[in-house]
Amino acid sequence: MRRYGERYAAGQNEATVALERDVIGGDFGANSYTTRAQADALLEALELRRGERLLELGAGRGWPGLYLAKRSGCDVVLTDQPVAGLRDARGRARRERIHRRSERIVATGAALPFRSRTFDAIVHSDML
Repeated sequence: MRRYGERYAAGQNEATVALERDVIGGDFGANSYTTRAQADALLEALELRRGERLLELGAGRGWPGLYLAKRSGCDVVLTDQPVAGLRDARGRARRERIHRRSERIVATGAALPFRSRTFDAIVHSDML
């Protein structure tokens, strides 16, 4: 867990942002290999819309969960253990003006604090 925290603490720089834009197609500070095209395919397959709830497991900085919420109008709950990643996601949600439709919860996929049928869809990217 400490190594993940260190990764988020390193932040982004000009080179990592440029690389992410070239490879993934965005600048979320992504910590997964999900491309924008793949996130768009998820959006289409899930048919998310306003009023629905999405759960992203192992969300890190919120890619692609925040992107899916912004594009679809759905609400999103981001879960992960590194608080630094979720803190970055909170800032991103504010910049994207979707902070009122997003929540961050420190939790593992094995011990989620939600009742059954709380979400309309669940996504995860490169989660161990």
